[in-house]
Order: sequence, then C-alpha cells, then structure tokens
Amino acid sequence: MKFLDQAKVYIRSGDGGAGSVSFRREKFIEFGGPDGGDGGRGGDVWVEAVEGLNTLIDYRYQQHFKAKTGMHGMGRNMTGGKGADVTLKVPVGTQVYEEDNETLMCDLTVVGQRYRLAAGGNGGFGNQHFKSSTNRAPRRANPGLPGEELTIWLRLKLIADAGLVGLPNAGKSTFLATVTAAKPKIADYPFTTLHPGLGVARIDAREFVLADIPGLIEGAHEGVGIGDRFLGHVERTRVLLHLVSAREESPGKAYKTVRRELEAYGHGITDKPQIVALSQADTLDADERKKKLASLKRAAGRTPILLSAATGEGVQAALRALMSEIEAAREAEGTQVTQ
Repeated sequence: MKFLDQAKVYIRSGDGGAGSVSFRREKFIEFGGPDGGDGGRGGDVWVEAVEGLNTLIDYRYQQHFKAKTGMHGMGRNMTGGKGADVTLKVPVGTQVYEEDNETLMCDLTVVGQRYRLAAGGNGGFGNQHFKSSTNRAPRRANPGLPGEELTIWLRLKLIADAGLVGLPNAGKSTFLATVTAAKPKIADYPFTTLHPGLGVARIDAREFVLADIPGLIEGAHEGVGIGDRFLGHVERTRVLLHLVSAREESPGKAYKTVRRELEAYGHGITDKPQIVALSQADTLDADERKKKLASLKRAAGRTPILLSAATGEGVQAALRALMSEIEAAREAEGTQVTQ
C-alpha cells in the first residue's frame, strides 16, 4: 500500500425532499382537507477517525462524495425519510482544512471521533402547513432546501510518541528497524526513506511509538530535496531523537543544518525535548570518536549519546532517554487534564 498524507476532496450533502400536495379523500368524509406530508431531510457528510488506517490512499481513487437526497413527502401526512449519510473514514491524526488549505475545520486525534462537514438540506413543507381559515384547500408545497457543497483538504499527521530527525543517511531507518518490527528500506545512498514510517519500540517492559521521516537537507523549508512536508508527522511527538552520522566531517555543522530547518518550519517543533546521538559510531576509532563527540557537544550544548544500531552500542541508553521524556510528558498532560 502506498503512503499518501494529503488529499483534496469534493463533498456535497443531500438536498431536502419536496413537500407533498395532497387531500384526504375517504368515502362519507365530505371535507377531508389537505394532508400532504413534509419532505425528508437530506443526508449529511461526516468524517470519522477509525482504526486500521495509516494513509489517505483511498482518496487518491475517489475524490467526490455525495449524500442522498431526502425522500419526498406523501399523502396521508406521511413525511419523507431522511437521505442516507456519507462518512469519510480516515486515519487517527487526520486534519480537515477548508479549500484554502489553511483554515482548520477539525482535528481527529481519537478513534471514533466524528465531525459533520456538511449538513443536509431541510425538507419542504407539505400543503397541510398552509391551511388557514381563509384558505381551506391550499395547493402549494415547499421544495426541499439544497444541500451544502464544498471542497476540503485532508491532511494526515501521524501520531507517535517519539520522532527521528536528521540528515539523509544519518542511520534513522537502521535505528527504527533495530528497535521495532518495522521494515523500512535501508541502503547506502541519500533519501532511501521516501515516506514516513512507524514502529513500536519496547524498553524495560514499556512501549512507545517511534516515527521516522525522510532526511532533511539545507534549504528543505524552501523545497530543496524532499523538502519539509513530512515534518508534520513529528509535530505531535513528545520528544525528538536527533541522529547525526559519525561519517560527517563536521557533526556540529550537520546538527546545526537540521536545527535551522526545524526552526524555519516552526509549529513548535524546536520547543520539544530533544535527545542528540552520534550514530554509526562503529565506523570510528577512539581518537575520531573523541573529536567528533566534542564537535557535536559544542553545537548541541549537551552531551550526545554514542550510538551504533549495527553493534547495539548506546541503543538501550537512547531508548531509555526517550522513554523518560515520554513519561514525563504523559504525566504533565495527565496533571493538566485533572486540573
């Protein structure tokens, strides 16, 4: 299944059914009077977050969704039935924007959360509503009101506890494959990862969800390389693991490059707790390790973790550091909820 995190969709709610013009006709009842029923309400268009989805690929193949028109009213004061609703099923973490792709309509972060995007039109009145002392046999009824139509954008932001950031070939996919059951593509060339990946990591009998996104390069916020469009998938994370490859000539410079791109993107990513690690440490000898660790420490302002997914060095320490930050964030969120 291909990964798709943005889709443009046209929706239209159902028109209301028309009211009926009808008169009661029964044997031995001379003045039956009007008995035209009202039209039924048109169907609504809903969006709902469901389990089992992690992409918007369904909306590549169908972009138009229309709810049903309400049933027309009938004689004997019978009101028409409501038109069938249409529900757009999306992954948890989907945001819905108006046609300008800037105005947020709703943010679905919990399974089962629903939002009505377009309400169906009201049904028209039947002729029974127009009876009066001076008009005992009205011969008019209202048509149903038209439904709403609009174009919306669906934008998926994966929900994960921790996110991996770094330059291409910093070892993010290797780390994800080592600590989770995910099977990302791993190769020795830039931009091996073209789509975000998710995995569940376990440490000390506890679990958290880890997200990997394609690498950032200088100018990503201006669209260079793959750009920064996938940074939305780490917006919701509680902590970032910033991997800097030990094969970089200057780890400090590599760290600052990614940090600048995160700052240019904004949306509070740089405010998140961050753990810095010098990855692929198995490629260095003792002297190079000391030199490159010092370079990265100066740039990051903290002591980085020495990490090698290939040999397992530092992997447990990195996972424990991530878990510690995640639990602290969960406790803070729980405190805010109880207040």
